[in-house]
Amino acid sequence: MVVTDELLVKTCKNMIKTILFCLEGTTKGTIYRIGPSPDLLAIRVTSGIRVEGTDEIRWGLPSNSDYNYPGKSWEQYKDKPGRVLEAMGWCVEKQKSWTADNPYEDVRSVGKQLRGEIEDFHHMEPVLVRKTDLYGESASSIDYPHDWQGHSIWQDTDYVVAAVIKIHFLPHTIKRDDRSTLVIRELSRSLGTELLTLHFREHLYRAQKDFARQRLHSCEILAHELRNAFIKFGFIFSAVNALVGVLREEWEARIREAVPDLEWKDAILGRLNLLLRGRMAAPDLSSGCQATARALMADQEELAAVSILPGQAEQWIRNKIQPKWRRLMGDCPLWEQDRMEIESLIERSFQAIRLGMNKELIARLTDIPEEIREQWPRLVYSHFTGDQAPLLADLIRLLNHPEMQLRHKHQYAKAFRSFKALAEVVPEVEERANRIILSLRYGHPNEAQTAQLLEALPITEESAERIKRDGESLALSE
Repeated sequence: MVVTDELLVKTCKNMIKTILFCLEGTTKGTIYRIGPSPDLLAIRVTSGIRVEGTDEIRWGLPSNSDYNYPGKSWEQYKDKPGRVLEAMGWCVEKQKSWTADNPYEDVRSVGKQLRGEIEDFHHMEPVLVRKTDLYGESASSIDYPHDWQGHSIWQDTDYVVAAVIKIHFLPHTIKRDDRSTLVIRELSRSLGTELLTLHFREHLYRAQKDFARQRLHSCEILAHELRNAFIKFGFIFSAVNALVGVLREEWEARIREAVPDLEWKDAILGRLNLLLRGRMAAPDLSSGCQATARALMADQEELAAVSILPGQAEQWIRNKIQPKWRRLMGDCPLWEQDRMEIESLIERSFQAIRLGMNKELIARLTDIPEEIREQWPRLVYSHFTGDQAPLLADLIRLLNHPEMQLRHKHQYAKAFRSFKALAEVVPEVEERANRIILSLRYGHPNEAQTAQLLEALPITEESAERIKRDGESLALSE
């Protein structure tokens, strides 16, 4: 992946800033650039440390690091017999995260331990980019790096590692697979998309140098990649809706606290699973019924664990849970005696998933100001899409309300402001990009106007580099 250094540093700073602002307990963030294959140089792009007690971040720390420029090659940090293990090697080879929630026993920071240093509590997350997005049709001809046994890594995965994010935490504030690691993982996908976008614009600038010779060919590649890129901008609202889900859980927690005798979906689904388990051990239960029961239990456990909108939960019940219960009770007489209770539980689940929107219950939250009682459920029970981007402004105003009592509300507001700015500019970028595609496909009487369109793209940092990378792929393919 080829990305302009200045734009890369700016993009990485924005990502570190977002993570440090969103997650409590974070103290420092570093992003390492990985590539190109097969050397896989790991080079520290930038580091930022939070100034204690403030939201200020200091950049470009003067600390020593083996990964400062010129960095380390894959041969220097990969797992190898007789060599101290490094978390970087794990993240790059396995394409999986590494969490040091007990640095004193971290098997991948032994090097520091031998030097008398103790690593921070930290989480490292690989930034993955889909091979087909990065290399197109030439993805099958990539020269993959090898592990110490000579086997090609990444051969059987759809992704390559473009970068690694390392976030440091205060002691004992992170656990493996906790919410913080999940948020970092989700944001790493957005960084992968941004790196891909940066890479893509740089490609187009190179392709323009011999535009007349390869205009038709480059047009087809550009159109395909741009459309894929804008489809992937859906991550904006995926991340927004994920954060809104957290606020929705907080709202429902307020109702649970005020009205403790309510029957919520998790209790109902727990009872349904109890009815399943009570019959699954029967010796005369057929294999088909066992398979249906196991699938049904998995669906119910997943629904109980996730925070989704009532409409989505209703579809889940109607499309996944109800049909399996009907099949189970029809094919397996063991559950027939529980039919009345099962059907009652399912009907009550439809009411339970909408408790957070019940006006009578909301009116009982007298300790919350009326304005907040009206706005909070209205917003957290909305599905945010491109057409509903203005709702983000309402959500930001709610979080900034002086009487809004919510932990980390300022961090949430900052994250939503970042998402709002990006969501507002994407349609304009897409419209301009489509005009560029048309000018490339059919030619333009004044090619300088095409260059002006490129210069006018309003998010150069987020989309410019993708064009540059694809230009190199195009040159190689010819």
